[in-house]
Amino acid sequence: MKKLAILMVLALELAVCGCGTTPPSTVTNTQTIGNWEAHLIGGTGAASQLNFVTSFDVTNNGPLGDIIVGFYNDGACFSTGENVTSESGTASFTTNQSTLQVTGDLTLTVNSITPPGNVLTLTSYANGLTGTSNGTASTTGTLTDGLVVGTWALTGSSSCTASGTFSMCQTLTSTGVCPTPP
Repeated sequence: MKKLAILMVLALELAVCGCGTTPPSTVTNTQTIGNWEAHLIGGTGAASQLNFVTSFDVTNNGPLGDIIVGFYNDGACFSTGENVTSESGTASFTTNQSTLQVTGDLTLTVNSITPPGNVLTLTSYANGLTGTSNGTASTTGTLTDGLVVGTWALTGSSSCTASGTFSMCQTLTSTGVCPTPP
């Protein structure tokens, strides 16, 4: 009986000592907020003029929030101005805690309301989203020098069906453009 009581006290001590202790975080959270400039390569005619500026926010992974897209030009595929598109997207990225390098994936879909029926989808290559974070294990960092490269596809009217590659960046090169996608 004495041995059983000692074992129970030992088990209770182990249970109590285990409570309230959590291992240190090994995750560095990173968020992106703000403007990105997208340059699309490929397509012909109206489908080759789809460069735009977008803004969105997301932390680590999930749906893109507060998406706004503004095309540089009015055209047969997308109009510029307010309430002419609806947008959705997701991102998933991780931050290497020791180097603060960010890698991940992103998708962005832009549906044209005016003119109706055209859909532009950008899909990053695997780990095609890169950048740097200033986060720590206890603070959420901000993504800087963000770059996304991948493929795009446009479906809709016959003049608005095309595909190609794209680069989308937070920081332009010294010549004022995003780096060319591979």
